[in-house]
Amino acid sequence: MNHDSVSPGHTSLAALNAVAGAAAFALTGACIKAAAVSAGNEQIVFIRNAVSFAVLLPWALRVGRSGLRTNRVGGHLWRAALGVAAMYCFFYAIPRLPLAEAMLLNYASPLYLPFVAWLWIGEKPSATALAAALTGVAGVALIVRPGLATEATPAAIIGGLSGLLAASAMVSIRRIADTEPTVRIVFYFAACSTLLSLPALLWAWKPLPAQAWFPLIGAGLTATLGQLALTRAYGLAPAARVGPYTYTCVLFSAAIGWWFWDESIDALSMLGGAIVIGSCILASLRRYEPRLDE
Repeated sequence: MNHDSVSPGHTSLAALNAVAGAAAFALTGACIKAAAVSAGNEQIVFIRNAVSFAVLLPWALRVGRSGLRTNRVGGHLWRAALGVAAMYCFFYAIPRLPLAEAMLLNYASPLYLPFVAWLWIGEKPSATALAAALTGVAGVALIVRPGLATEATPAAIIGGLSGLLAASAMVSIRRIADTEPTVRIVFYFAACSTLLSLPALLWAWKPLPAQAWFPLIGAGLTATLGQLALTRAYGLAPAARVGPYTYTCVLFSAAIGWWFWDESIDALSMLGGAIVIGSCILASLRRYEPRLDE
C-alpha cells in the first residue's frame, strides 16, 4: 500500500478515531494522577496493562488460535517494548506536573513522527517538517526549561522523552497494520506489556488502599478504549496526518486539571505549548493526491 495514497473518507475517519482516542487518554491521565497519590509508578504501569489484558481476554478466547495467529511477532514485541518505556516515563511525569503540561510533552510525538516514520517505514516528511521540527524543539524547551533549578524540570525532561518513545511506538503500528487488525494489535500489546512490566512490579509492590483501585482500573479501561481508537486511526492514515488530531487530548486534560485540581499553566509553558502544537501541525502538512481508483 502506498502510504501517501489515502482517500478523504479514510482520513476523516482516522481523525474521528484520533479525537476519540485523545479524549479517552485524557481520562486515563486523570485516573493515573489520582492513583499516584497511593500507588507507585511500577504498580500503575502493570495494573494499567493487566486491566487492558483482562478486558481483551474474552475477545481472544472467542476468536481462538486462528484469530490470534500472527506472522508479525517481532513487530508486536517492538511495539510493546517502546510503548512500555513511554508509559514509565509518562506516568512518572503525570503526578509531578500539571496534567495538561504532562500530556503536552507526551503528545509532542507529532514532532518526531514524520522523522521516525521516514527512517522506519519510508514515509518521507514534507520539506516544511525540517523547519517545523526546529521550531517545535524551541517550544518544548520553553516547557521543559533545562538548566533552571526547578523541582519540575526532571519530570518535564522525562515527560518529553515519553513523547519520542510514543512516536516510535505509533510508527511501529503502521509497520504491522497492513496485516494485523486493530484488536489483535491492541491485544498483543496488552499481553506483552503486562509481561514486560511484571519484573519491576515484583520489587516495587506495596499494599494499596481500597480507594486507589478505582482510578487504577479506570486507567486500564480508558486506555484500552483509547488504544483501540488510536490504533484504528494510525491504521487508516499515515502517522504524520493523524498526529495533529491527537492534540485535542491537551485541551481535554487542561479542562480536567482545572476542574479537579485547580491547575493552571504558566505563561512560558503556554507559549511553548502553542509553538509545539503549531509546529506539529506544520510538520504534518502534505500535498494530498487522491488515488485514481477511488
